[in-house]
Amino acid sequence: MRFEEQTLEGRNAVIEAFRSGMIIDKIFIQKDLRDGPIQSILREARKNDVIVNRVDKARLDRMSETKKHQGVIAYAAACSYAEVSDILEAAREKGEDPFILLLDEIVDPHNLGAIIRTANVVGAHGVIIPKRRAAGLTAAAVRASAGATAFVPVAKVTNLSQTIEELKKEGIWFVCADMDGDSMYQTNLKGPIGLVIGNEGDGVSRLVSEKCDLKTAIPMKGDINSLNASVAAGVLMYEIYRQRMN
Repeated sequence: MRFEEQTLEGRNAVIEAFRSGMIIDKIFIQKDLRDGPIQSILREARKNDVIVNRVDKARLDRMSETKKHQGVIAYAAACSYAEVSDILEAAREKGEDPFILLLDEIVDPHNLGAIIRTANVVGAHGVIIPKRRAAGLTAAAVRASAGATAFVPVAKVTNLSQTIEELKKEGIWFVCADMDGDSMYQTNLKGPIGLVIGNEGDGVSRLVSEKCDLKTAIPMKGDINSLNASVAAGVLMYEIYRQRMN
């Protein structure tokens, strides 16, 4: 089931969105509000496992388009999320070793969309993103994917490190994109694999990096020693694809 992305402002609008089954991506609530409607929104958020961000009124005023937010602004996802189990099932259905992308706090929706697009082209079975401090399936991300979100399952998880530990029990091993790692041409990237791509500025976080089995790097020769996150992800995905094909 697909939805158009919407910005929802006001208590009744957010409550009705939950009741209608709309997928809510993020909620921002004024930090000093505790009344009945706010409590109803918080209950619905807990029931639907939606992250709530408590912020001050000044931030909500800046975010608001209508200037009638009543202390609540929510963003609905442009399309539905999958479960991690759906990604594993997609690999099983094809009789292939799982090939999964894990994105550690990618904040630019255009980068997210571009990564999903390339993931589809190279035959990856799904993408996993964290709930906090990361871009979600906004309209901008869906557009940047050029329609690939219809074919690539995207799962949203509370804790990326914990998800890696759970997937290791399924026989998947994890490689982290890191400039200090071995060259991707000297790294065995075959078999059931999870490729971890880090934040645009800081790379993969320490906690997530420590859960990975090894690190790999893209060889570089020029004067600039870094690539855009989606470009780096694309290069590494294609090396995985090349090795799997061989």
